[in-house]
Formats: sequence, C-alpha cells, structure tokens
Amino acid sequence: MPRSVFSEPYEAFTQALIAARKKAGLRQRDLADRLQKPQSFVSKIERGERRLDVVEFLIVASAIGADPLSIVTEVRNRLSTEARV
Repeated sequence: MPRSVFSEPYEAFTQALIAARKKAGLRQRDLADRLQKPQSFVSKIERGERRLDVVEFLIVASAIGADPLSIVTEVRNRLSTEARV
C-alpha cells in the first residue's frame, strides 16, 4: 500500500533534493547536522514519509547550499518530461 504522503510528483521533488544534496557532497548525516536535526529527519524527507512546507524547503536548500529556484526548476522539468511520456 502506498504511503499517504507519497505521490509521483512529490517523488520528483525528493529526487531533486537528493541530487542537490549529493552534488554538494553531503551525506544525510551531514545535512542533518547542519539542520540540527537527527539523520532520520533527512531520511524521512528523502523517502517521502515527511513532506516539507515552503519555509522548511528554503531552510533545507540553504543548508545544502543549493539555489531553491534551481531545485524547483529541476522538479518542473522532470514533471514536464514525465507528462510527455
């Protein structure tokens, strides 16, 4: 049974966050330390078990060192590509 907060469009968002984190050379633990949260917090976000609101997203993007607009653009592009399939 799918998780209630998990959807294909949200998966595009989590994949973009994971890609940004990895591009920054950060492990989940590193990001969690920057956020002053447990590693499980990052894991739950990346697995789609916990959604981020806009303010939280901006904080996470800042902790990664990523431009939030770039992440949103990547998500939009992924969704556009998937819609064409």
